[in-house]
Amino acid sequence: MIPPTTKAVAMRVTLRRARPVSLLLAPLLLIPALSGCINLGLGSAKTPPALLTLTPDNAPVDGSIASGRPDTALTVLEPVAAAKLAVVRLPVAIDASRVAYLKQAQWVERPSRLFQHLLAETLRARGKRLVIEGDGGSHGPVLSGRLIDFGYDAATHAAIARLDATRQLPDGTIETRRFESSVAQVNPEAGAVGAALNQAANQVAKAVADWVS
Repeated sequence: MIPPTTKAVAMRVTLRRARPVSLLLAPLLLIPALSGCINLGLGSAKTPPALLTLTPDNAPVDGSIASGRPDTALTVLEPVAAAKLAVVRLPVAIDASRVAYLKQAQWVERPSRLFQHLLAETLRARGKRLVIEGDGGSHGPVLSGRLIDFGYDAATHAAIARLDATRQLPDGTIETRRFESSVAQVNPEAGAVGAALNQAANQVAKAVADWVS
């Protein structure tokens, strides 16, 4: 016969051995789950420390007011983008048949959307007409297009912006024109390429504004 104290100890040992293995592993299973949610650095493999955006060289001043009739307002649509630009990463043309993406370079949103905002702000800064973004039901002229290139060319070390713009007039007339700008001698780094693309995009936006005005 086991003494009461010894029996109690034996029961406690048995109960501890009988605990499910999943309960013992639960704290360990939480470690990788939490590590995926907490970022202790200035970025991770998926998220760079800073995101890129486009800033217009010319924009309406604070308090600017624009008005107009629906048949004269200019509607700026988001350009259709090539497949390589349908993501927030920054494409690098390695050669004529290969495309990669620049390390640690990511836009705040898709570049075609950023380009639409840049075009609209540049046109608003001219102060000549009411400018609307998106399909707002306007019956005036419509500016659309296709963003062909907006990235870095590894062979020439240049940042390139290339847009096929389309202008549709209220009478049904459609006009198209290609606009292109490049900034040479750019280092293949996220900050340098982002700044060069902002410069090239502004040059294209100004040229488009001259064409539309």
